[in-house]
Formats: sequence, structure tokens, C-alpha cells
Amino acid sequence: MSDLSFLDWPFFEDRHRALAAGLEEWAKAHLPVDHGDVDAACRGLVAALGAGGWLQHSGAGAGERLDVRSLCLIRETLARHDGLADFSFAMQGLGMGAVSLFGTDVQREWLRRTRAGAAISAFALTEPGAGSDVAATATTATRGPQGWVLNGEKTWISNGGIADIYVIFARTGEAPGARGLSAFLMPADVAGLTVEERLEVIAPHPLARLGLRDVVLPEAALIGAPGEGFKIAMSVLDVFRSTVGAAALGFARRALDEALARVKARRIQGAALAELQMVQGHLADMALQIDAAALLIYRAAWTKDRGAARVTREAAMAKLYATEAAQKVIDIAVQLHGGEGVRHGAVVESLYREIRALRIYEGASDVQRVVIARSILG
Repeated sequence: MSDLSFLDWPFFEDRHRALAAGLEEWAKAHLPVDHGDVDAACRGLVAALGAGGWLQHSGAGAGERLDVRSLCLIRETLARHDGLADFSFAMQGLGMGAVSLFGTDVQREWLRRTRAGAAISAFALTEPGAGSDVAATATTATRGPQGWVLNGEKTWISNGGIADIYVIFARTGEAPGARGLSAFLMPADVAGLTVEERLEVIAPHPLARLGLRDVVLPEAALIGAPGEGFKIAMSVLDVFRSTVGAAALGFARRALDEALARVKARRIQGAALAELQMVQGHLADMALQIDAAALLIYRAAWTKDRGAARVTREAAMAKLYATEAAQKVIDIAVQLHGGEGVRHGAVVESLYREIRALRIYEGASDVQRVVIARSILG
């Protein structure tokens, strides 16, 4: 059982402690799930998370605000039990983040469905030539007689191929670069949207490359105003970037739990591994990095929940440190398991595959370093 004493930190209120306790019990009863059929597993997880009421925290209705501390606690807890459960929850939030923050009442009908687990959402920003450089987005949206006509390609889209609704970003041309992008709400059954390729990665998740050929969306599909797409995308990432760190923290806590169990049970030359000073040093490093990551994550979440307009620097620090630290913690856990650590299906082997992508998506580690440096230089 992971150390939960951090819940007594002043970042949290009683409602957060109750949320964490309730989700912990739910997770013990429902997770992990069989990952044999990833698409089916994700659909089942979204439905189960919706039925359990947990997806209500993934979005904000009219007059509500996203509670980032709750998002982080949920992602941390789910990741500790099942990486695919964390993924399924996270994408319901990220996918509908633009609607939570900027959507109209009509658009929020989709949010009502995703929060109930009745629809799966996706966030379609990345392109073959535009990953960290969002300003390089090439997908276009031009006005037509029936609204907007979209053409282009998106790739590395989480939930691509199984989503019911996408938030998609395209160039509408109000200004050069990032200032000429807009955001749209696009149902998966719209004519002209195709799944060009399903993408396989080291920790299986539903990912796809999407094609858009003369996709027609009504005027009401526009989220916010024309030209506000970059602002919308960054506002969403400003909220959800800290939660990526929280997922990494959940993976790291599980790795420490597994390592502790291993070194207490495994004996070498008549003594438990845990009695070796070198092993104790590794455990100390793991615990230190976990607590430091948690402090950065929940500082960023608390700051946002206290009403800060932007937490770009705090979220970048949390995401960068937590994901890099979790990689180190998990690597130590694998090492302490010896050969068992690289056996396919071992918990630490699974964590090793799960953590790697978190240092890339929603802003790669080096991009976060640039963000932090610019904030202190400015």
C-alpha cells in the first residue's frame, strides 16, 4: 500500500481526501483490467469510470470550474493501479478540455455524455509536421456555404479510431503562425474523416493517424472565436499538463511499492536485500524523488485552483520533474528485481513501458525546459 500521508499536506481539503479514499476502494475492486483487446478495454473502462461517477471530475459544466487537484489525485490513483485506466480517464478530460473551458451550451451536450461515460473523446492537435511546434499546423479550415471545410492530417491522436467526438485544431488564417488557428468540435461519424493508420507503441493504447478530406462542419462547431485555437489549446494544456506529472507519480509510487516488497522478500547470502546499504540508498533516492515530484505537482494544481489565470511555469516544472523522476524510480525498481524485472508481464516491466511516453506527450521534456527558462528570463 502506497504512502498516503501526503494527503495531509495543506494543499488538500477534506473533499480531496474523501475523493482519494473512495477512488482507492473502487480501484481495488475494478482494476486492473485485461489489456488483451485495448480498444475494448478502453471502452469498458470509460463506461465503468462513468458509472462510478469518476468522470464527473473530468470536465466542467456551465458555471463550474475544473478542480485540478481532483484531476491529479484521480490520475495518480488510477495510474498506480492500471495505466490504461489512467489513460481512459485522462482522455475524457483532455479531449473535452476545450469545451469545459470555452464551449457553448450546445457543445456542452457532448461534455455531458463524456462525463457520463456514454461517449469517448479525443484531442486532435498533433500533425506529421507539427508536434511541439503547434504554430506549424497545416490542417486548414475554410468557410463554405454550409459552415467550415477541413482538410489535412492529424497523427498520434489518443483514442483515434474509437472516439465518438474530437476537438480538432486547424488553420483558419486570421494571422500568421499560432495566431491563425481555430478549434472545432467534430463528431467521429462526419463524412470525410478517415482512420488512415492505427499506431502501435510500447505500452499499448488506442492511437491513430487521421485523414480529413473536405470534412464539412457547421458554424456551431467552432469553439470560441476564429483565431483563438492556440490560446484554447494552451489553456487546456495549462490545466492538464500537471495531471501528466500526477500519472507519472502514480507509476513511481507503484514502482516503489513493488521494490519494497521485492527487497524485503529476496535474500542474498543469508540476508534480505533490504539490509544492504546500497539497496537502502536506492530506496532513499526513490522516496526522495517521489516526494519532490508530489510537491511540485500539487503546488501547480493548488495554484491553478486558487484562481491563477495561468500556471505555465508551475505546470511545466511539475510535468518535467515528475516524468523524469518517475523514469529513474522505475528503472531502479527494475534493477532491484533482477531478471524478474524484465520478464514480460511483470508489474515493473509494464511500468517501464508505460512511463516512457509521458516524457514526450503534452510537451516533451526539453520543451518544458524551454518554457521554464523563458519564464525566468522574462
